[in-house]
Amino acid sequence: MKEEEPFIKKAQAGEAEAFGWIYDRYIKQIYRFVYLKVSHRANAEDLTQQVFMSAWENISNYKTQGFPFSSWLYRIANNAVIDHYRTDRRHVAIDSLPEDLFAEEAPNRKIEQQSEIQEIKKAIGGLEQDQQSVVVMKFIEEMTNKEIAAVLDKSEGAIRVIQHRAMKKLKDILSQT
Repeated sequence: MKEEEPFIKKAQAGEAEAFGWIYDRYIKQIYRFVYLKVSHRANAEDLTQQVFMSAWENISNYKTQGFPFSSWLYRIANNAVIDHYRTDRRHVAIDSLPEDLFAEEAPNRKIEQQSEIQEIKKAIGGLEQDQQSVVVMKFIEEMTNKEIAAVLDKSEGAIRVIQHRAMKKLKDILSQT
């Protein structure tokens, strides 16, 4: 985005206020992404803090490569989650997440919609890690395949295949409920 470029340049020059703007702009998205992956509020808060500390420490190395700045942050977040699971072997329990992570208007949802959301979260929990990441980034974070490919360090074709397999598996899981 053009609006964030001056803030990135200032942050790269060491201006903490500019990085504060970046933090404010992306904290909710990155936290939601991390929380959906680790399913534990305290861990998500710690990992999100690590993501932004790492971004601040390494922003001087950031180079625009045709991807939004958020892709760089998501890559840091994804790596932090991977590192977390390397040291903590617990599985993602997406079905235990509060439904308000999936939409801004959650308090106004009907009971039927809440039930459907619970089923979907449970189904997402049955996917492989890469499939979970792609589904969350594509349909919750509304990222493009190009952005997701940059975050996961895969080709756009690989992302399409992962998404296709994830959607097929989700359909199978949801048809069994």
